[in-house]
Amino acid sequence: MTTVIGDITLSLDGFVSGAGDGVERLHSWVLASDDPVDREVLVEVGAAGAVVMGRTTFDAVDSPEGWAPGLGYGARQDTRPPFFVVTSSPPERVRLADTHDFTFVTDGPAAAVSAAVAAAGPGDVHVMGGGALVGSCLAAGLLDRLSLHMAPEVLGAGTPLFEGVGGHRLERRDVRASAHAVHVVYDVVR
Repeated sequence: MTTVIGDITLSLDGFVSGAGDGVERLHSWVLASDDPVDREVLVEVGAAGAVVMGRTTFDAVDSPEGWAPGLGYGARQDTRPPFFVVTSSPPERVRLADTHDFTFVTDGPAAAVSAAVAAAGPGDVHVMGGGALVGSCLAAGLLDRLSLHMAPEVLGAGTPLFEGVGGHRLERRDVRASAHAVHVVYDVVR
């Protein structure tokens, strides 16, 4: 059975993005990739059968400063599962159209997750963000698991992950620490 995993990096104060270089600082564990724990986590992330992302995340990924040859989903693992982008309107052009499989879903997160589950085969579905998408999937009961990568940063402001998601009981599944992040995995208790 496919597991739907909200997989996202956040600051210690719960923000998935901040002002200025906050996003880059949060993702130093991905970009450095010099710690064996981080590399192991990236290999696991890269094994996703399908990925769901929001439009803002897609716009960053598809920008000229976004994914490049050899650096994509799973960082240097650069895996290429099918991607489902939650959006109100598809973009006019996609820079990565020749190298990545993007499907634009205009019917909301539940429809995107459903399409990703159908495409994932025996693999899991990762909801990679942004924060509003992961939060809304948690609030809607679409997530089976949360995989949080906590960066040693306090941003003070930004996009909060859990704003408006309501109460949820989680059971810790795994904890691994590296020099750049603490990786915590929780099962969502229904």
